[in-house]
Parts: sequence; structure tokens; C-alpha cells
Amino acid sequence: MDPHDHHDPARPAHPTQLAPGALVLVGLSGGADSLALAAATAFEAPRSGYRAGAVIVDHALQSGSDAVAKRAAEQAAGLGLDPVLVERVQVDVHGGPEAAARAARHAAFDRALAQTGAERILLAHTLDDQAETVLLGLARGSGPSSLQGMLPDTGRLLRPFLGLRREQTRAFCTDSRLDPWEDPHNDDLSYTRVRARSVVLPILERELGPGVAEALARTAGQLREDAEALDGLALEWAQELVSQTEDGAVALDVRGLAADPAALRQRIIRLVVSAEFGVSLTRTHTLAVAALITDWHGQGPVDLPGVRVVRQNGLLTFHPTT
Repeated sequence: MDPHDHHDPARPAHPTQLAPGALVLVGLSGGADSLALAAATAFEAPRSGYRAGAVIVDHALQSGSDAVAKRAAEQAAGLGLDPVLVERVQVDVHGGPEAAARAARHAAFDRALAQTGAERILLAHTLDDQAETVLLGLARGSGPSSLQGMLPDTGRLLRPFLGLRREQTRAFCTDSRLDPWEDPHNDDLSYTRVRARSVVLPILERELGPGVAEALARTAGQLREDAEALDGLALEWAQELVSQTEDGAVALDVRGLAADPAALRQRIIRLVVSAEFGVSLTRTHTLAVAALITDWHGQGPVDLPGVRVVRQNGLLTFHPTT
């Protein structure tokens, strides 16, 4: 089937700013979403001047996973994708199986990029996946950064299907005579995301009316736009407030930070720590540092992972501890 004859996954938002002949890899599980993306990418790549391969990650979390990975690799090769890599990983489930599997998968993606020289990994997350991510973030009381959901483009990862519904990728596979793998974990209600998908979202759609998933995805997009604007302001203002002490420590002007709105002040703190020390602060850490500005009563330094923050002489100074 010509993917252009089918609405939706037919022409994914293919990678832009690629040199002619550049390689991208489709992250393929064999499920309907990623199989539809693999087929659409195999069709689109030669018409857009880039090459397309696939990387299959075998998490080894269930019996027969090696056979599933082998079948997905055969499907990728049958679609004309080349190269096709199979990465078998070990997942440390003690920290939670979903998060551990994600970490192992992304490490495998990094290895695949390095091994093949590919520029991008294409992932088949859909609008439904985005809605689930936002819903779970709301349930956990996450901040705006989590409620932005998954980014369409991170530079390394591209998610061209975020505007599509899961039912559309399934219809594409049916129309294209593609036989997707049905992951039994997708029916396992012990997983929080599966409960959000199979139980919570259908209840919301039934009780509140259709369009809940689309509304959640729109919320993610709006928050992302707002965050980009605030991050830009934080960067500009941080450059005005930052200085270096005589001993080489990075410092921020307390008076200037105190005059800022809380959202901007906290962004500046996170930005400086990330840029100077490569540390991503939790909200708890950020608020502890902010208290040195807004709730100052002579308290001692705040110790962060790899960083100590001290208020002295009208400055917040950031010192490495490792």
C-alpha cells in the first residue's frame, strides 16, 4: 500500500535539516504504532533524501522477548530499512520497571546512534501517549516541566506521531497488511500507565464527553510554549545577575533575584546549577535555595547534589563539592 493513500501516518513529519544521505533510526518494538512509523519512514526517506534504519530494544522482561525482537527486525528489513540493530538490555526493576526500562532503552538508543552514525531516533509516541503522560503528571502533582509531556523534537529524538491517535496507527497497519505485535504488558493493570490508558481515560471520556485526550495534549503544548518563553527570559536575566567571586565561584545577586516573580527566580536558579554543574534540581532543592533569598534569617548553606549554595555579602554563591 502506498502510505500516501492513507490519511495520517502516511507522511509523518519527517526529519528536517538533515544532510543528503543522513541516517535516521526508527525505534521499533513491533507494536502497531512503531510498525506504522517504520513503514511510513521507509516510504518517505528515499523521497526526502535521507536514509532510514531501525533499532529494536529487547528488554528481556518477558519470556520469548528475543523472538519478538527477531520478528520486528525481520519486519524492518522487509520494509527496506537498513541498518537494523537489535539491542538486548538488562533492566534493573528495583527502581520501578517502567522507569528502569525507559532508562535502559534510551541508553541503547545512544549506543545505536554512536555505532551507526545516525543523526536522529524516530519514536512512535501518539497523542494518546501524550495524554496519558500529562494525566499521570497531574495525578502526581508534577510541575509545568512534567506537564509539558513529551517533546516533539529534542534534537536527538523526534516524535512525528504526537498528533495522531492510536486508532489511526492501527488502521494504517490493517490497511497496509502489517501484522503488529500485541504486547501483553499493555493489558497488565499492575502498570500505572496501563490503568490510566484502559481505565481512567475511558471514564473521563464517558463522564466529561469526548475530546479529553486531545485537550490534555493541547495543555501540554500550551505549557511548552509558556515554558519556552519563561526559559528565554530566565536566560536573559541570569546573564544580568550572574558574576564570579574572587575564588572563582559562580554567584547571583540576591537583590535582583528577590525582585523577580517566583517562577522566574526558580528558573534562574535551576538554569545556573544546570549550566555550571550539570545538575538537574528537583523542586524541593530549588525551593531550598530560593529560601535563602525570600526567607532569609541567617541560615546556613544549602547542600545540593555536587553543589553547596551559600548566601554572603548580598550574593548567592555556588561552590562545587565534588
